[in-house]
Amino acid sequence: MKHTFEQKVFYADTDAYSVVWHGSYLRWMEMGRVMWCEEQGYSLNALKAQDIVLPVTNINIKYKASAMLEDVVIIETWIEKYNPLSVTFHQVIKSKDTGRIFTEASVDVVALHEDGKLYRRMPEILTKTFERATKCPQLV
Repeated sequence: MKHTFEQKVFYADTDAYSVVWHGSYLRWMEMGRVMWCEEQGYSLNALKAQDIVLPVTNINIKYKASAMLEDVVIIETWIEKYNPLSVTFHQVIKSKDTGRIFTEASVDVVALHEDGKLYRRMPEILTKTFERATKCPQLV
């Protein structure tokens, strides 16, 4: 189950040289993970109401090329792996025009109670979705 969306590079996304600032990629990846969850029926507010928050615990990102002002990028997000304690999203940001990859990342997420305590196991409402997603990660 892959989620894909497009994002135009705006001036606020770039540095003084019209090159995308490295933090903009992280923001677009966050948007991709949130949209992936929403596509599966999990809004962040609904999860929070059930005492579940999903913070990032690790990001391994490779910056391969630079997007520029007014480029259109494609952000792809899917589940790379899942275990009872955490889920790893794989995310790629690439050029819509050329397909050139700008960044590729693995992002680890855990489930916490709102008070910050770690769930011993991923909450049951998320388990089936994450398990299903790891069986067919590239399906749209």
